[in-house]
Amino acid sequence: MNSLEGKVALITGAGNKRSMGYQIAVRLAKEGANVVVNDIYAVPKSLFPGDENWGGLDEVVKEIKALGREALAVVADVSSSQDVDKMVSKTLGKFGKIDILVHCAATHGPMATKVVDLDEEVFKRIQAVNVTGTFLVSKAVAKHMIKDGEGKKIVIFSSVAGTFGVPGIAGYVASKWGIIGLAKSLALELAPYHINVNIINPGMIFTNISDEHFAAMAEANGTTWDEARKKNHAMVSSRNPWGRLGTTEEIADLVFFLVSGQSNYITGQAINISGGE
Repeated sequence: MNSLEGKVALITGAGNKRSMGYQIAVRLAKEGANVVVNDIYAVPKSLFPGDENWGGLDEVVKEIKALGREALAVVADVSSSQDVDKMVSKTLGKFGKIDILVHCAATHGPMATKVVDLDEEVFKRIQAVNVTGTFLVSKAVAKHMIKDGEGKKIVIFSSVAGTFGVPGIAGYVASKWGIIGLAKSLALELAPYHINVNIINPGMIFTNISDEHFAAMAEANGTTWDEARKKNHAMVSSRNPWGRLGTTEEIADLVFFLVSGQSNYITGQAINISGGE
């Protein structure tokens, strides 16, 4: 595959040690890219044992620089147009361009709440981060990509939950359906400039997204957080055709393909990475 030497990548949702964004940022740096990493918090919360001393965005930057690449950390809320504009401005101020956007930032919301019980403000917040955030980040970056045109790559994260209904997480599901429609439309709009836009739909991946859900399970069942997590992961793995959860490294492999020159004739596609689910 083509090297990313000289490319500049902006990765949102990259501050957590267990996140897809972090793994993607490191992978693209290993392939030659300079990387800007973003999250809503400088040090996102993690309930995983052993993550207590994780340094968040600054630690990601250190790791990227240790690979011989340049890096920048930007704290920003993707649901805020002002934050997004500042993030893009800081990126351009340091590197002068953005060749690659990988938009991972998202929120899940409650995982076992029926529509009739779902708080309106919670629903709105999920849409604000997931759908509006995707719109704001894509819009701000695409404006600058259009000036250079060919060779730019955008990868937007949705979910397999954006392809079917799931009881108990309707707010999240609705947002992920919306992201796919938004990204597919953006792909058609940017195709004349030879800018690729593709969507990744992860299935169950070993990340932090369910931390709070495991905490609630542990409290309800009188177990530890890690016991609740392991029980849930075992249940999810048992129903997966591949027999396990996916890894963030496998996600990063797919992202690298989609931002490399090997994917130049692929755009507007929503690609499931889910072990067959």
